[in-house]
Amino acid sequence: MIQAIGLTSNSRKARPPAVDDLSFEAHAGHVTALLGAPGAGKTTALRLMLELQQGRGVTYFRGRPLHRIAHPAREVGVLLGEVPGHPARTVRGQLRMLCAAAGVPARRADEVLEVVGLVSLRDESLGTLSRGMDRRLGLACALLPDPHTLVLDAPAGGLSVREGRWLHGMLRAHANQGGTVLFTTDDPKEAARTADRVVTLERGRLVADQEAAEFARTRLRPRVAVRSPHAARLGSLLTKEARTAQRSVEVVREEGNRLSVYGSTCADVGETAFRHGILVHQLADETGDMGPSSAKAPSEEGERPAEEPGSKDEPGSADEPGLAETPASDDASALPPPIAVRQARSPLRPLRYELRRAAGVGTGYFTAAAVLVTSVLLSLLLARIGHTPQPRLLAAWPRELPLPPAALGAGLLGAVAFGEEFRHPALAADRGTVPRRLGLLTAKLLFASATALTLAFLTVGCDLEMLYLVYGRELAGVPSDWLSLSASWFGLVVGCAWAGVLAAGVFRSTAAGLAAVLAVPVVVVPLVQKAFEGPSVRSAAGFPERLRELVLMQWPFGGERYLAAVVRVLAQPVGEALLLSLTALLCTYLLTTLRSRAR
Repeated sequence: MIQAIGLTSNSRKARPPAVDDLSFEAHAGHVTALLGAPGAGKTTALRLMLELQQGRGVTYFRGRPLHRIAHPAREVGVLLGEVPGHPARTVRGQLRMLCAAAGVPARRADEVLEVVGLVSLRDESLGTLSRGMDRRLGLACALLPDPHTLVLDAPAGGLSVREGRWLHGMLRAHANQGGTVLFTTDDPKEAARTADRVVTLERGRLVADQEAAEFARTRLRPRVAVRSPHAARLGSLLTKEARTAQRSVEVVREEGNRLSVYGSTCADVGETAFRHGILVHQLADETGDMGPSSAKAPSEEGERPAEEPGSKDEPGSADEPGLAETPASDDASALPPPIAVRQARSPLRPLRYELRRAAGVGTGYFTAAAVLVTSVLLSLLLARIGHTPQPRLLAAWPRELPLPPAALGAGLLGAVAFGEEFRHPALAADRGTVPRRLGLLTAKLLFASATALTLAFLTVGCDLEMLYLVYGRELAGVPSDWLSLSASWFGLVVGCAWAGVLAAGVFRSTAAGLAAVLAVPVVVVPLVQKAFEGPSVRSAAGFPERLRELVLMQWPFGGERYLAAVVRVLAQPVGEALLLSLTALLCTYLLTTLRSRAR
């Protein structure tokens, strides 16, 4: 169950808080509706419950606050707003990526897609989904880890009447299996029809906490729905006759040619229309809302005004092309099968997530192709001009550029790895911010290293092959000091990739990550050169031999050569600047991680 105690949001600029001392309970096995007009504080209340917004109060999910739960996604499934995801990622790719993050089998994505009716749209990109299909995908993401509790913000928004019945059937099925369901709505009739208990908010305060039957009896008003081309005239006549007969009748003009008459009956309204010769197209008794006062209210950010069910221009009312059929009845819908055996925490889980994240969109492929083409063209141009050393020729690195194309491409891919998390925060749906976990950082650094090494190897290979095809064997030879050159080359490319990852993680932006990569040769290298300029009093010659004597063991396979190559790389200005930048960025990232955990 859910226990919300004393939820109060922080007020701004002497304004009253959006939520003020709100306490209620949502029991397991029941569907609870959080009802209120737009601006009543429903979304703010959910964000306070999920610890996505600072405020006072506490919320217990089965006796524990959310930050005390080891796996929050397995306990609480969340749907707040639109699904955060890259517009070019497919529906199935988004769910499989979240499966890797939640530690559930990849087949779970197909099971959930079948339940929510998106099997035929699984290869569609997220950017092409309509509002109704996005709500279905959001429900699929919430059901993915098989949570006990569902917390949904206006889940039926943008759905047709038929799709709304299907969705509430899903929620009812989840509650019938012992789960807890809490959803927000601004439609009193929807709350009374689909929920077991209705919690009513008004201006951030609790107004009523009632069973659905009691809510319908005490807070919903019966009304007569009238549709007539002479609605204004009929409304005036009804008001005049009620005043003459001293009866309490309230006539509210709705959109179009519709009237809502409170305090009267179909017989009285029909007789008035007949006596005055007024044509009536519709005359029916309905369960009304809480009165005309709830029709207009200031809009709260993140909440949408209620739409009349059955409206012709309601989003999602028309059948979506390629959409699987959904049940039209009010029967409980089938849920995806429960996860019987959950995978233990594995260090490979973040790596699987990172692999699916990077492979799900074409950014990496396009960047790698652009780097290879640019590198080949630069290499051929430099060879044609001449006066370029062969190492720079193979790396396509003119002296006028701060970095070669491969290093820039690796830095861009590293910056995208973390920048995309903040631009399309798929992991932040139930956390409010991208989690700063060392496992996620390690996975991104490892994947960025593998990508950078592959890009560096392909760049040199393509440049070498094209130089051989165009200019012959003269420029296709292997340098004699290829070992130290290879270490320098791979270290430069991997270092740029790491700098992009760390800078984007610290500054939460892809552009900032790429700027940090460019700042190493443009800003840091001149500072390092200035710091170390001048004659050196001491020399580090013979460092590998002295290190070997210190550890009292023989280096296998001539290991001192590799160590000497690494030392020479670090002794270069670019290597020193890159090492210094990586150390500073890593320390900053760890400091912000510890600070967020303390908060």
